[in-house]
Amino acid sequence: ALRKKNTPRWLNAKGAFSEVVLAEEKRTQRLVAIKCIPKKALEGKENNIENEIAVLHRIKHPNIVSLEDIFESTSHLYLVMQLVSGGELFDRIVEKGFYTERDASQLIHQILDAVKYLHDMGIVHRDLKPENLLYYSMDEDSKIMISDFGLSKIEGAGSVMSTACGTPGYVAPEVLAQKPYSKAVDCWSIGVISYILLCGYPPFYDENDAKLFEQILKAEYEFDSPYWDDISDSAKDFICHLMEKDPMKRYTCEQALQHPWICGDTALDKNIHESVSAQIKKNFAKSKWKQAFNATAVVRHMRKLQLGTSLEGPSQITPTSPCFMCNPLCPLMLHAEPAHLNSNKS
Repeated sequence: ALRKKNTPRWLNAKGAFSEVVLAEEKRTQRLVAIKCIPKKALEGKENNIENEIAVLHRIKHPNIVSLEDIFESTSHLYLVMQLVSGGELFDRIVEKGFYTERDASQLIHQILDAVKYLHDMGIVHRDLKPENLLYYSMDEDSKIMISDFGLSKIEGAGSVMSTACGTPGYVAPEVLAQKPYSKAVDCWSIGVISYILLCGYPPFYDENDAKLFEQILKAEYEFDSPYWDDISDSAKDFICHLMEKDPMKRYTCEQALQHPWICGDTALDKNIHESVSAQIKKNFAKSKWKQAFNATAVVRHMRKLQLGTSLEGPSQITPTSPCFMCNPLCPLMLHAEPAHLNSNKS
């Protein structure tokens, strides 16, 4: 039996599909996160939630948020999820007083290990970005967790994907070009995340969406001075192998895990916190995160660029703004009161 608790600010997330609430298992007093989905909201979207559940059911990895149970009432579907309470990646970096390449390398090592696990299972996340990376706990040495499998795809034997999905600043060129793609898109996203972790700003940016897409399609990025002056050549080499335009030449997770910046001792111990945290605060401010992004404009710009139409269905590109608060689950949410939970607050 579960009992609803006062939901903390960092978990009280709502969106187009559902709401995430904090709950306590009565017998063990263990806290969990429950994704409450009104069945009415699922009409016509059954495939989305079925896909997410199918993905989550298969995953058991220490760096991936797990699905622990499923409950159903006449009006709602409840996904009981592992609770991650350590906060968002960027917030923790900014709060640190000391931050180095080695710290970034250790973070990326955990992400690569988790994504390799997914890829070995034939699962492609398709929406890897800093906002989907959460710390398990508030402990200083807490592990990082991958969340949000709303856009994940299970690859069939020899299958390719073609739906335009993800968040524009992190998607691979082949996704924007709406060419058939595979798990290599996740490796590109890890390259983008690595880039941001070392300088605090994204490799691709333009106020004009069409120009942003052109940059990504051409894989046009630089290691700007002075922000990259103190970053090792090994780190830059690692990023270049992941942010490789040709997916056939791009590093796989397995290859990336063998790179000396990840498994060797080439990651520097120089403190880069001041520069990186200043850029994170400038480029990823919460006020900017909450700005609405017109997904229709993305599709319109893609058509202007004559990128063709999706072979699988409508575009699923998500807003450039990160997900709402510190949400360990899918960011698609709508208010729902869990009918079967005890309303006693404790």
